[in-house]
Formats: sequence, structure tokens, C-alpha cells
Amino acid sequence: MSEKRTEIATLAGGCFWCTEAVALRLRGVEQVIPGYTGGHVANPTYNDVSTGQTGHAEAVQVHFDPAVISYQRLLEVFFALHDPTTLNRQDADMGPQYRSAVYYHDEAQKAAVERAIAAVSASGAYPNPVVTEIVAASEFYVAEKYHHNFYADNRSFPYCTIVIDPKIEKLCKTFEPLLS
Repeated sequence: MSEKRTEIATLAGGCFWCTEAVALRLRGVEQVIPGYTGGHVANPTYNDVSTGQTGHAEAVQVHFDPAVISYQRLLEVFFALHDPTTLNRQDADMGPQYRSAVYYHDEAQKAAVERAIAAVSASGAYPNPVVTEIVAASEFYVAEKYHHNFYADNRSFPYCTIVIDPKIEKLCKTFEPLLS
């Protein structure tokens, strides 16, 4: 019997509450950890990152079983459920901490991200060019505990009903076979 293999995808697509809520619904995703990456400040807090001065993006680390869901499929969902053409902004969230970025963990992931961006660009789904950064993964700082499972724990919070609910609805309509 072979040992189960888990991989990590590190994705920044605006508010990490949104990205986490979407990823947790995918079959093959075992854990999603919200946090901060890509900046120059060690051990940043949410308040630090919210200033837009740390260089960090709100991101999630998605731990997944590639035998159940491929990295390419994760990227497909990621690019469909945020706007990869808006620089430093998603919905009402503005600032460099809300940028679109994929932090790759090896050269195969980097190549997959490049292919995904080429496919999104060629699809005509967005009128503007994709601005998603492709960056080598670096130190990932886990967010404060109250950010973990935020959507599940705060469904009636206005941000959840206004911003996250439509993403979940789109996920269910577009990617129903991938849902757990």
C-alpha cells in the first residue's frame, strides 16, 4: 500500500477569507491555512499587513492530495473565482495585500501557473490583461486564529454574505463535480 502524498499550493487572490472558503469545499483539499507571504517584515500581524506597508499579501496555503485534485485544477478554480486582472484589489478590498499572486513551491508548479495564466489570457474571460504575480514561495506566516475558518464561523457577517456567498454560489454552479 502506497503512502498518501500531500502537496501545498500557496495562493493570494484578495481577502484570504474568500480564498479559504472556496478551497475548503474542494474534494482532495485536506487543510487550508490563512496567512501572509511575499513581504519584508518578519512575523507580521493582520494589523501590520493591513497597512499595505509590509509587502505581504493575504494568502492561503492549500494542502491537497494530487491524486484527488490536481494543482492545475486548483489553479483553474483560483482564476475563475477572483479577478486576476485587477492590480492590488479584489472587490472592495484595496491595497497591495490584496494582490493576485501564486507562490510556487517547485518548477513544475511554476510551469503550471504559467500555463494557467496563458489559458486565462487566451480565454477572453477578462477584458484586461492578467496581472497575477508568479513568485517563488518564501516564508509563510500563519494568520491569527480568528481568521481560520472565518466564513464557516461567521456566515451572517456582512462581508461573508456580500462578498463570499456569491463566490461560493459560483463555485457550486461552475465546479460542482469538484466539491466535497
